[in-house]
Amino acid sequence: MNIFQALVLGLVQGLTEFIPISSSGHLVLAHHALGVFDHGLAFDLALHFGTLVALIIYFWKDLVVYLKSLFIKNDKTHLTWLLIVATIPAAIIGYLLESKAETTFRSIRLVSFNLLAFGLIMLVAEHYYKRSKKHVELDNISAAQAISMGLAQALAVIPGISRSGSTITAGLFGKLDRVAATRFSFLLGILITAGAILKVFTEKGVLSQIHSQQTVFLVGTLTALFSGMLAIRFMLGFIGKHGLYVFAYYRIVLGIILIAVFTLK
Repeated sequence: MNIFQALVLGLVQGLTEFIPISSSGHLVLAHHALGVFDHGLAFDLALHFGTLVALIIYFWKDLVVYLKSLFIKNDKTHLTWLLIVATIPAAIIGYLLESKAETTFRSIRLVSFNLLAFGLIMLVAEHYYKRSKKHVELDNISAAQAISMGLAQALAVIPGISRSGSTITAGLFGKLDRVAATRFSFLLGILITAGAILKVFTEKGVLSQIHSQQTVFLVGTLTALFSGMLAIRFMLGFIGKHGLYVFAYYRIVLGIILIAVFTLK
């Protein structure tokens, strides 16, 4: 892998991690397009570290408040515990499906189908959301709504689904306000991504791979970080006004094209 390839992959990760079109799915496609297969999982995790840092930087004031609320009860304590509880389903399912995430789930055909199928589900969620008369704000989220979003996030272990897309979609079905669902999705992603990175980096011995190509990994990680911060800001400003429609249509079109291409091969 060279620096240009690392830069492209970092941009793909940073821009698609928070926009609901599936970062893992686009990384699989980008790896194939660039012909990059060395350090695949290790490099992808380094990119996820970059977007994790982007989340922490963007939400650091909120995180300080939530951390304090664990020790001093206030109006954020309820939400903080719901965020913690909602990570449990994703942690369990991610652990159980870890081996498949490294092999079977990296199939382009599977990514193509998931892009298309979940794009259609997102359209249904938007239709349901528009028919709902009242929408719940972030501080009023219920345990059932939080757990349903946690379960939805667990699906993101499969490339083509999208962590933000699945979680926001579950929020819309749960009658959350679009921006509230998006913020909850991003905050939820901090805990589960941090846990996944820590587990793989300590158990898989990928640090030696990073050491062998330090510059390449650094370029990819920093690119993912800065492009990720732009994507977070864009998404939070865009979602409230326009919803998921443009992302759903993009997924459907891309999925159809990929299915056609790889069916004909």
